[in-house]
Amino acid sequence: MAYFKGSISFGLVYVPISLVSSVRENTIGFNMIDKQTMSRVKYKKTCVDCGEREVKQEDIVKGYEYEDNKYVIFTDEDFEKIKTQRDKNINIERFVSAEEIDPVYYEKSYYVVPSGAEKAYLLLLKAMTDMNKVAIAKTVLGTKESLIAIRVKDGKMLLSTLYFHDEIVDNPTKIEQSSVNEKEAELAKLIIQSMSGEFEPEKYKDEYRERVKEAIERKIAGKEIVRTKEENVESIADLMDALQKSLKNLNVTDKKTVSKKTKSSKRKGA
Repeated sequence: MAYFKGSISFGLVYVPISLVSSVRENTIGFNMIDKQTMSRVKYKKTCVDCGEREVKQEDIVKGYEYEDNKYVIFTDEDFEKIKTQRDKNINIERFVSAEEIDPVYYEKSYYVVPSGAEKAYLLLLKAMTDMNKVAIAKTVLGTKESLIAIRVKDGKMLLSTLYFHDEIVDNPTKIEQSSVNEKEAELAKLIIQSMSGEFEPEKYKDEYRERVKEAIERKIAGKEIVRTKEENVESIADLMDALQKSLKNLNVTDKKTVSKKTKSSKRKGA
């Protein structure tokens, strides 16, 4: 199902497209239950000043509170009137290098599916691929203007909504770098190097979800849930001791060991 239908424009070139979600959430749904009656608990939308009378969905509208208990009502037609034709399309404003965009700005991603003008779509796709560029654009999705990054991955075009700069909050961490000594830093680097490799997302599974599914099956069968067995994790207060024991557990004794692992990994990838 298309989330958005419109067009991408760069210069005077228009490419009609639709956006399709690139992810699905594999969540396990639980209902809210009254533990006394085992009956489902429902959420009702009620009118605050009407004796908590339930309000039907078709009678609910959007209102902006400009003073205490005073509202102006906005309909879908009102929002459409505010939009310009430019707001209804995705207008590329600049092309940048992917490395310039901090991942903290990324929000949601969609596949860009052409719905006509395939030649123009492929032209944009090829040019962006050859130049390793990401397109920055703006458009109104629903009732909110969104900053957008259009990028190419594996020969396909993706669109990601971005947070605006004023939506990113400052990092509250305030620690002086000088508090780390060189010996500790070298040991930390050895640990990181020995644990380094390529990102292989297909190897990561939602193990907790699987345990929840197993627990559900046990409950249905009238069995008790068995506590998950865990490895005993040693707690070490001294940082240097923790670093040294971590290296020992990783079978890393010195820089030569790490160097050999790195060279071996490079030969396999060649």
